Amino acid sequence: MKLDSNTAYLLLGTNLGNRAQNLATAIAYIELEIGEVFAKSSVYETAAWGKTDQPGFLNQAIAVNSELEPLHLLKLLLAIEQKMGRVRSERWGERLIDIDIIFYGNEIMQDPSLILPHPEMHKRRFVLVPLNEIAGNFIHPIFKQKISSILFNLSDKLTVHKI
Repeated sequence: MKLDSNTAYLLLGTNLGNRAQNLATAIAYIELEIGEVFAKSSVYETAAWGKTDQPGFLNQAIAVNSELEPLHLLKLLLAIEQKMGRVRSERWGERLIDIDIIFYGNEIMQDPSLILPHPEMHKRRFVLVPLNEIAGNFIHPIFKQKISSILFNLSDKLTVHKI
């Protein structure tokens, strides 16, 4: 089933292989299979978060127009990850590509396979810095705060470098 067009804010992350190419390939697949990517943040490099004994990550936030239901969008994103060679072996482990749905319009959703907005995004500098670049004025549908305000008040001190 299709919905009216919504903006999905996604975060891409990679710490294996040709990281810059992995981001570009994921965006190409997203445009081909999901919808128009109309905003892209700069690419940022960060140390690993959560499980720190692994290579650093490149992260990029994108905005895509989609008419898909959120769970169908998730299914397609997981298929893109798999097509690119992602293997899920451990939580927060190394990955060729990771594509997270941060927001889907103003959807608030609690499903066993998808929680919207992303339940940890407001605690993570590596999410908020690139997201702020393309959606600083977007208002979090639960916290009722702009992304820029959430970032400003963030306690996470992880260093996030623009490439």
